[in-house]
Amino acid sequence: MSKGKKTKESSTSSTIAENRRARHEYFIEEQHEAGLVLEGWEVKSMRAGRVQLQESYVVIKDGEAWLFGAHISPLATASTHIHPDATRTRKLLLHRRELDKLIGAVERKGYTLAPLTLYWSRGRAKLKIGVAKGKKEFDKRAVEKERDWQREKQRIMKIKI
Repeated sequence: MSKGKKTKESSTSSTIAENRRARHEYFIEEQHEAGLVLEGWEVKSMRAGRVQLQESYVVIKDGEAWLFGAHISPLATASTHIHPDATRTRKLLLHRRELDKLIGAVERKGYTLAPLTLYWSRGRAKLKIGVAKGKKEFDKRAVEKERDWQREKQRIMKIKI
């Protein structure tokens, strides 16, 4: 038998869930990667893609970061002795320096922490957190107008070529 290089399948995506609403509602200044403390049934549900980050948010309480409102739907095949809570509070794993930096941004500068993307990294679930500042209504309209103009410009360039 020949031993060839193992290739990673390009068809499988490592992204589990994305919070598109956060990018619409906030200007994302910085991004940090955090691990999650999960239970076994939650990992199985994540592998099945049954996660929503739409109404979730990150809070720093007692020097620790917590994920509130993330909805992980339990699978029907979950064990009978476990009573899963789909929206339980989950602890985020960050280094002390990162936590201190986030605490400073949130408390002193008036930023908020928004969960952006949940994904797999080397077999572990990771959450990308954004240090965000809220957009005003006119900011949202300006971003949408710019996106429409870019799309229209591409159409015009495509027609001329």
